[in-house]
Amino acid sequence: MFLEFINFFTQFDAGFSVLQYLTLRAILAMLMSLFITLALGGFFINKLQALQISQVIRSDGPQSHLSKAGTPTMGGILILFSFLISVLMWGDWHNNYLWIVIVTALLFGGIGFLDDYLKITKKSSNGLSARQKYLAQSLSAITIVVWLVNSTQPISTDLLIPFFKDWTLPLGVIGLAVLSYFVIVGSSNAVNLTDGLDGLAIMPVVLILGALAIFAYIGSNYNFAEYLHMPFMPAASEMFVVCAALIGAGLGFLWFNTYPAEVFMGDVGSLALGAILAVIAIIVRQEILLFIMGGIFVAETLSVIIQVAWYKRTKTRIFLMAPLHHHFEKQGISEPKIIVRFWMVTLILVLIALASIKIR
Repeated sequence: MFLEFINFFTQFDAGFSVLQYLTLRAILAMLMSLFITLALGGFFINKLQALQISQVIRSDGPQSHLSKAGTPTMGGILILFSFLISVLMWGDWHNNYLWIVIVTALLFGGIGFLDDYLKITKKSSNGLSARQKYLAQSLSAITIVVWLVNSTQPISTDLLIPFFKDWTLPLGVIGLAVLSYFVIVGSSNAVNLTDGLDGLAIMPVVLILGALAIFAYIGSNYNFAEYLHMPFMPAASEMFVVCAALIGAGLGFLWFNTYPAEVFMGDVGSLALGAILAVIAIIVRQEILLFIMGGIFVAETLSVIIQVAWYKRTKTRIFLMAPLHHHFEKQGISEPKIIVRFWMVTLILVLIALASIKIR
């Protein structure tokens, strides 16, 4: 929206054109979402408490989590609100990818909102059934995928292989659509499963967004893309602004979500953030690197799958409790230590992914 005003004022003074620069818009988008989140956080948390919108703790979970009962949840609404306001202010409304990300946030945030709402009204840790949630996620993912492959700004159908300059896997439109569906649904659920400790999920999301912002910037700059042997994707430039806006909202939320948390993001946040990460990674053609950078999310998801499959087969458990962070809690490792170590692992994986840029 702001770009429209800038274009108008540049008719009178060319100096206003500096506000059109991608890097400046990204910085302003990050600062705006950060300040909105910080400014509204206290009021929002008090409102949640007044409405008795609080976390329902699993009875079979770690005993240390019982003290978290009554902590406000659905803080993801604040993240998405700050993010959307900032993106609409500083993003280019003519960029189709921008709207795809916005709709992704609304669709998956809506699913999470309904899930959280049912948990609160039923006073249970069970909201939507697994089948209902998967169906809603699938329909939303299919909608986004169809939009992506039919976008007015074409997307490459080649899968980039990290660390190799000339290796790509041609998928075709159908292959890209199938891959994108699984990446979106998988990422959404993975972040959701990881969001079980204070600040555990939001910081890895922020770190991965930082890396995706770099890939978006390089891919949308012809000179950088050519020098680093990466595909030139001019329309992906707005993902730089999108990532910056979401980083600001995420850091602002972490202010209140860090241990001991004053608010939880809930499914409204985790499902949306996971899906947004996936869509951005698809747009900048870095699905494999998303898998690498999100190693913590992958490990958490695999721990649940393995635990359930093994228990059905043998009636015994491999992990003391799944997802994986609960296993470490059961071993007696303190919550803050688990959180920071998971952050550190994510940082290492992100740096490995960024190293792939030059190793190519």
